[in-house]
Amino acid sequence: MTLWVNGSIAQASDPVLRADDHGFTVGDGVFETMKLIDGRPFALTRHLRRLQSSADGLGIALDLAVVRAALAQVIALEQAPLARLRVTVTAGSAPFGTDRGEGGPTLIVATSPLADWPASADVSIVPWTRNERAATVGLKTTSYADNVIALRHAHARGAGEAIFANTIGELCEGTGSNIFIGRAGTLLTPALSSGCLPGITRELVIEWLGDVVERPLPITALSDCDEAFLTSSTRDIQPIRTVDGIALPGVPGPLTRRASEIFSERSAELDP
Repeated sequence: MTLWVNGSIAQASDPVLRADDHGFTVGDGVFETMKLIDGRPFALTRHLRRLQSSADGLGIALDLAVVRAALAQVIALEQAPLARLRVTVTAGSAPFGTDRGEGGPTLIVATSPLADWPASADVSIVPWTRNERAATVGLKTTSYADNVIALRHAHARGAGEAIFANTIGELCEGTGSNIFIGRAGTLLTPALSSGCLPGITRELVIEWLGDVVERPLPITALSDCDEAFLTSSTRDIQPIRTVDGIALPGVPGPLTRRASEIFSERSAELDP
């Protein structure tokens, strides 16, 4: 692990976070995770754009020039050919409670090993929902307790990812992934109005394929489809094998194979 905290390189064992940091006490922070490939971050410009949008949404001051300088220091020290690169920004020191303090934000940049994902995913639809009208819709925040509970629920049922509906019964997203489904030769994905995060890989798949239909989908669409896949910044495109133990007909199906081929070809450009 390589670690940078508020201006300097630190050791993984160093105490780096104050006990009154709002990111620690109330989850008041945002983050981005990306792949670091041979010392180059994938889709950095898009990730930093979303980081800025998330910080703006929470009202956290963010200096992207400082973030870029921190990234450069961390990347220069990372030796692994493939790693996870994470940028975390919190609201900084604050009184205990939900009110913000007057200090500046905390900025942490870190790398960690990145293991290969399985060739396909088993998913489970969880009984909890995403709130498509929440104040944090579309923001990549550090408040992940719902995801932790949901993923533990999925793991207990032999699945590797948990899938949420929203409050009106629409297919939304996974704990750390977006969803695409194939039906009768058409590739569909939930519209952002579902409350799903605007994933970077989701965005690239939609742009590069050019024929993806974004629209509200019922949660039952995932179980009734011909094929489906997950997308995220570390897994790229991962076919879904089963939904709550029921196998999908195509794993991977033709639409998934096409998406994977195009993504693999186009992602050779590391900052698309």
